Amino acid sequence: MSSSSISLRNATRQDAELIADLSRETFYETFAPDNKPEDMQLFLDRQFTRGRLMLEVGRPDMEFILAYTGGEVAGYVKLRRGKAPDALGPVRALEIARLYVRQRCIGQKVGAALMAESLRRAREAGFEKVWLGVWEKNARAISFYEQWGFQRFGACDFLLGNDLQQDWLMSREA
Repeated sequence: MSSSSISLRNATRQDAELIADLSRETFYETFAPDNKPEDMQLFLDRQFTRGRLMLEVGRPDMEFILAYTGGEVAGYVKLRRGKAPDALGPVRALEIARLYVRQRCIGQKVGAALMAESLRRAREAGFEKVWLGVWEKNARAISFYEQWGFQRFGACDFLLGNDLQQDWLMSREA
């Protein structure tokens, strides 16, 4: 499927339930096979709750872009403005806080369309860098980001339930 068959739109507060449900669905699809069921459930029940996710939509420091293929929602990206990690230095940087695509839509260029739009918006807004965090064991995502020119510049801890994991921090020029 070509990226020309992918449509993007800005999410609004009315999309809060859709984004919350899509977040939980795609997180589970992606990470459940490589993590303990009890850690996944604890994370979903305490840190990644539907209510908490819904509250993010419409915040002034966050922007959500939904991707559609064939009339169905295929994924989204969450962009966050705020303080970048110290290791990135004193630059204006935009965070790609989430780039999630439904399993059944992977390979249809949805991630590429969301990434291209994120980078376009970062440049238009005058950001110098774009950065993100990715689980060190998520080889497919790391490869995708490297193809887009992202390079590792640090790491941070991520607590999934009771399992302390490490995320790589990656960045590139906007």
